[in-house]
Amino acid sequence: MTALADLLIARIAATGPITLADYMAEALMHPRHGYYATRDPFGAAGDFVTAPEISQMFGEMIGLALAQAWRDQGAPNPVTLAELGPGRGTLMADIIRATAAVPGFHDAVRVVFVETSATLRAAQAQAVPTATHVDHADALPDAPLFLVANEFFDALPIRQFTRQGAGWSETLVGVSDGALVFGRSDSAPRRFLTGRIADTQDGDIVEYCPALPGIVASLSGRIAAYGGAAVLIDYGDWVSLGDTLQALKAHKPTHPLTTPGAVDLTAHVDFAAIAAASTVPHSRVTTQGVFLERLGITARAQALADRLTGPALDRHIAAHRRLTHPAEMGDHFKVIGLWPDSATPIPGLAP
Repeated sequence: MTALADLLIARIAATGPITLADYMAEALMHPRHGYYATRDPFGAAGDFVTAPEISQMFGEMIGLALAQAWRDQGAPNPVTLAELGPGRGTLMADIIRATAAVPGFHDAVRVVFVETSATLRAAQAQAVPTATHVDHADALPDAPLFLVANEFFDALPIRQFTRQGAGWSETLVGVSDGALVFGRSDSAPRRFLTGRIADTQDGDIVEYCPALPGIVASLSGRIAAYGGAAVLIDYGDWVSLGDTLQALKAHKPTHPLTTPGAVDLTAHVDFAAIAAASTVPHSRVTTQGVFLERLGITARAQALADRLTGPALDRHIAAHRRLTHPAEMGDHFKVIGLWPDSATPIPGLAP
């Protein structure tokens, strides 16, 4: 049990079961007891490792792709170079380093992080001292926007529904014998799931992220109005199907209700929902491995390998494999890009 579990049990006892989205929001972002509010979860000493922590090559490839997109759009100045959920700031630090030789790019960019965690903001300020912070995507400047989001959407709270005939029963979090437990609501039609009747059958589970459409609409609206590009990277599929909620503690799966606030909670991303919410053109969904290979990661890996030997070389080879191989992150993670109607596609992505 955790302090947050006690608070949630008291809340549910007073007002009744809550949605999975409400539970995730409290478990991840409660101001005193939430997972991201109280810790740095990244790296070997944390609960999970993200691609920027595996190798500098990940950020280098993305940085050069964004810089080329900037050049393709006429090298506007000033522009916002932004990241959603930037972790420790490792990805943006690698982007900035990799683009230092791009003429005019650093003079044009103003780095902005979208982050609410005070703990992570402190780490990000050390990694990228010139960055400023905002709490949400709507607060990004009105300017051309060149943005990356890596493993951001998977941490947004989801609602989960099981199909029953023409209706849907929602997964709820309640209390039994003094512990948090899963339950279900009565079946009812859900307007936002009307389109999923055609591709599901009784018993199928569909997940819906309430915050995703608004965030994507905000980003794409800025890109439509001012120019720019967005590279969104996460694990998931074209459409949501199945129970994908997972909890991690010390790099191992655990039950999502046992210790709220002390474990990471995520769910697979519905890329079709991103495409539907965008008001600008989007790319095909592309696997991370293919995206990075198109950008030249293997040539970069070979260049870096020339100066390495022994265990350092072994780690470097393993990092390249982990980022790109289909059996590892290469196929598990997907990429979708957004750009203005008048612009060419982002390098590495096809319309």
